[in-house]
Amino acid sequence: MDKKLVVLIGAGGKMGRRIMPNLKKFGYPFIGCEKDAEGIEALRREGVDARVTEEAVAVGDFIIYALPDAAVPGLSKKLVPLMKSGATVISLDPAAARAGLFHTREDCEFVVTHPCHPPLFGELETREEKDDLFGGTAAKQDIVIAPIQCGGRAFDEAETLCRHMFNPVVNCHRITVEQMAILEPAAAEIVCATCVVIMKEAVEEAVRRGVPEAAARAFLLGHIQIPLAILFKGSNPFSDAAMVAIEYGRRNVFREDWKKVFEPEKIEEALNEMLNVLF
Repeated sequence: MDKKLVVLIGAGGKMGRRIMPNLKKFGYPFIGCEKDAEGIEALRREGVDARVTEEAVAVGDFIIYALPDAAVPGLSKKLVPLMKSGATVISLDPAAARAGLFHTREDCEFVVTHPCHPPLFGELETREEKDDLFGGTAAKQDIVIAPIQCGGRAFDEAETLCRHMFNPVVNCHRITVEQMAILEPAAAEIVCATCVVIMKEAVEEAVRRGVPEAAARAFLLGHIQIPLAILFKGSNPFSDAAMVAIEYGRRNVFREDWKKVFEPEKIEEALNEMLNVLF
């Protein structure tokens, strides 16, 4: 793919700073945008071609929204009319699109992508790979991509850019916006992240009840890995006693109807809260 001009909105933020080195690595001409003059000046001191967002969006071939979820609805409404015909927007989260708050135009293309992050049981060899917990630097990862309004060659070109943004990428899974929202926020955040918070609170509760903190951390961090390996790698099965404990936990830790968080209306409810939208 010819290296088309990329406009990175939110270049000075966490995701923007993760993406910029890979844009440079793959030779993309790009413009960095920030919300105020101070942010623009900071990027320029680093040698980045930084401009006012509205000016940059008007000339970009690809517009990347490296923004907080809640900022996407309002900013897309403001910026989409300024884009040149045929440009492609790449958003990094499905929240606004799934909630119906992502603004589009018939003569432009729109996709959403998200990194899967390096897998827990991935093949990591170097210290640099092991330290790259989020991906995009050294550790290999998969990504997902979904068309909001995009197809054909434009979608292929968007996938190529997404692979480069999150390099090194092994697989790019093409899914729908609805499926991406099932993965995040429903599975990854509402369920998995909540479980991890409960795990951390379990360590804190053990310490509160007198277990030395070092012992509690060592014991729980080791024991967190074992059930993950059993369930996701097909390692040794749970013991009979562990299965009894798991069923006891289902009754006493979780609500019996917890899987309702995957229902479309519950995903929409969660997204509206996340985007701070009041109806």
